[in-house]
Amino acid sequence: MGRVRVRFAPSPTGHLHIGGARTALFNWLFARKHGGTFVLRIEDTDVRRSREESARQITEALAWLGLYWDEGPGKGGPYGPYFQSERLAIYQEFADRLLHAGLAYPCYCSPEELAHRRREAQRRGEAPRYDGRCRMLTAAERKQLEREHRRPALRLRTPDRGTTTVRDYIHGDVVFRNEDIGDFVIMKSNGMPVYNFACVVDDLTMYITHVIRAEEHLSNTPRQLMLYEALEADPPVFAHVPMILAPDRSKLSKRHGATSVEEYRDMGFLPEALLNYLALLGWSSEDGAEIMSLQEMIAKFSLDRVAKTAAIYDERKLAWMNGHYLRAMTDERLSEAAMPFLIRAGLIPESADEQTREYVRRVVSLLKERIRTLGELAETARYFFDANFDYDPKGVRKHFSKPGTADLLRDGMKALQTVDPFTVECVERAYRAVIHSRGISGGGLIHPTRLALTGRTVGPSLFDIMVVLGKEECCRRIERAIEFIEKEQAQG
Repeated sequence: MGRVRVRFAPSPTGHLHIGGARTALFNWLFARKHGGTFVLRIEDTDVRRSREESARQITEALAWLGLYWDEGPGKGGPYGPYFQSERLAIYQEFADRLLHAGLAYPCYCSPEELAHRRREAQRRGEAPRYDGRCRMLTAAERKQLEREHRRPALRLRTPDRGTTTVRDYIHGDVVFRNEDIGDFVIMKSNGMPVYNFACVVDDLTMYITHVIRAEEHLSNTPRQLMLYEALEADPPVFAHVPMILAPDRSKLSKRHGATSVEEYRDMGFLPEALLNYLALLGWSSEDGAEIMSLQEMIAKFSLDRVAKTAAIYDERKLAWMNGHYLRAMTDERLSEAAMPFLIRAGLIPESADEQTREYVRRVVSLLKERIRTLGELAETARYFFDANFDYDPKGVRKHFSKPGTADLLRDGMKALQTVDPFTVECVERAYRAVIHSRGISGGGLIHPTRLALTGRTVGPSLFDIMVVLGKEECCRRIERAIEFIEKEQAQG
């Protein structure tokens, strides 16, 4: 294998979809595995839909994932420009070459005429394709059409009969009938190249050796092979990776939840977890490993292990995997990662001092085994930062409504006030003494105390929570709970 050159070529019409991110990852892994080059190219010739903001979002999402490109926007390279909108002169040069060689011809049919013919073909039960009526126009006929101010598109002459075979690395040989393709437009009447033409010219002039892209592009490939043949150039190796489908096997869309990389970032997923999960959508390592670092994925990646069938997207598995990566982080790194989410939730100030940072670290250490995302961490940790919470209604009925609960909480609070040092061992010993003296089960005091301190009925060890909150805060919250219980009893 010669030096590998692959590319990821998104259209800047929106955020980076997870399907696009998976395609970028497969290209990146293949390039790194073979010591090759990963090129980022922005296909922005659709002027109506392309957005500069979308291009920026795509590059930022790739950078957040750690999929840095070797050539492309902001990086440069020997075969730029890397925005298609800046390569129009290159496309025109190749179009002129095909025109002068008689392999392409001007087509003066208007969009309205073409649409009418398509409808007529469908009415007759025929596959809509261009009927070739501009193929044999004489010079005089062309001049007449131009006098009518018709601006021509440029079409490639294609074979009327026979087949075109796509030799795909993943799917094997896929055969297309040439008569179903017809002469297709390569340059629009406004001078802009169509997707298939620009794609071929770019891949050819950027010396792309392997085109690894989504299966939905397989139907474009016979047209691209015809262009390579017309340009007397060898095509790259094509590998069309399987679709990503929703759990109901429909096309993944917004109705199934988040679909863009940015959404998952903002929900608190880690880039390494998202990459690990995306790698397993349509590919598997030979040893069956599921948790893999990028370096491990590079070492194990092979197109031979890419599946032909669609991959089913399962956000629950992604959340499980993200939880694994969160638990593997040090408390220091995890607390730093959690800070923006705590700030966004209004739980800590934007300029947190060292005391706040240390408090966050202690909270994170306590909760990391129970969370799956950083966004979930912020919500789970809320009671550590905000004492003005509501009590869980079911917990109130179960734990606060029992006679004598207020007095029991007072006994617990008095015991806490005497604890010194305020450690987990000392707090638990003091509470166990109250439980023993009262002759009740441990839950009889622990459950209402947890509800008093957190507003919730489940969570980490109560005594760990107490030590993180501190003695004074625990007593304040228990006092608040006692007032709540007594008020409820007075009203009830």
